[in-house]
Amino acid sequence: MPTSRLTPLLEAKRDELRRSGRLKGAESVTRGVLPPAAGKGPRFLIDGHGDTPFLRMNSNSYLGLSFDARVIGAEEEAVRRYGTGPGAVRFISGTWAPHVALEGRLAKFHGREAAMLFSSAYATVMGILPPLITPRTAVISDALNHNCIINAIALGRPEDKSIYDHLDIEDLERKLSATAGGYARAIIVTDGVFSMRGDHAPLDKIMKIASIYDADFPENVIVVVDDSHGVGAFGATGRGTEEVSGCDGVDLLVGTLGKAFGVNGGYVVASKAIVGYLRETSPFYIYSNPITPGEAEAALVAVDRVDGEVGQGRLAHLRAMTARFREGLKRLGLETVAGEHPVVPLLVRDTERTVRLVAHLRAHGILATGLAYPVVPQGEEEIRFQICADHTPVDIDEALGALERFPG
Repeated sequence: MPTSRLTPLLEAKRDELRRSGRLKGAESVTRGVLPPAAGKGPRFLIDGHGDTPFLRMNSNSYLGLSFDARVIGAEEEAVRRYGTGPGAVRFISGTWAPHVALEGRLAKFHGREAAMLFSSAYATVMGILPPLITPRTAVISDALNHNCIINAIALGRPEDKSIYDHLDIEDLERKLSATAGGYARAIIVTDGVFSMRGDHAPLDKIMKIASIYDADFPENVIVVVDDSHGVGAFGATGRGTEEVSGCDGVDLLVGTLGKAFGVNGGYVVASKAIVGYLRETSPFYIYSNPITPGEAEAALVAVDRVDGEVGQGRLAHLRAMTARFREGLKRLGLETVAGEHPVVPLLVRDTERTVRLVAHLRAHGILATGLAYPVVPQGEEEIRFQICADHTPVDIDEALGALERFPG
């Protein structure tokens, strides 16, 4: 059937996105990887740029485990044993031994009773919040929460939704206390590490507020945290924002296998009762294929790597490279957001200058992500750099040198 009436509407929408600066545009296609050499970390070949090697500073692979020989070998062996795909959703015939083993390992890693795998962290958040939101639930959410949390709340349609100012615990308490006594259940939901700024939620203080008001809600105050950028990359042992903030453990913790662990997929850890309920009620789990058995086996090895000497070494190096880059920005008189996470924003505070700086970096073989108005508010424009454990001092100095040469 022709779409002659729909097509111009879609094209007009794309034109609107282009005019407003929100169009993502053509995707960069990576076609090859050059191994570390001459004191440099890996370099990447991009379609349309010939043999020009690029330093990737816009990757979530914080520990470089996607190139770890044992992780790769585990996936290769599992593919030979189990095939390339799961073949079905979990409750039919798509649950394989590596899925069960990985869920047990993740639960142990986080000190929880149970874990549950999803196809991605985005799907995890979308899959767990709506089943927990009832017609008598109040949801309180941080103003800078990720898009997946925003959409999951919208899908759940809570009776009451409040947004508290970013990281403002006093405002969170005001919002929570305003709902006390009027709802059966309250859900506080926040990112652990905020992906655009690299700052993190004070989970110890959030849990304290939740405990103070818990008795005012017959079905409890539940704290849900998406720590996809924190788990594996943040904290002395890679336990993420819980570890950094000294928090004993939130009610539901969402993590990803696709960032620091270097594989693919998402998960939630919680009590057996909560996980058991979600397995029966979450459509993103019930009706969607899981990650492949090979991915699960690779992730299992990746978690073991993070939880051992290899992980300790990579985390220490990641912290050192992050500190080197942050100190370099300070030395150059550039503005950033204070913190220790490997997401390091360079605050440019001007859209046109942000666009030019991203192009300048690319011309010097450096990939970084620019965020300009209206994606971010005017005056908040930035370039997000992401430091990884496979970066070297030479790499960090190369990026700082390119920034120093920017004509302004």
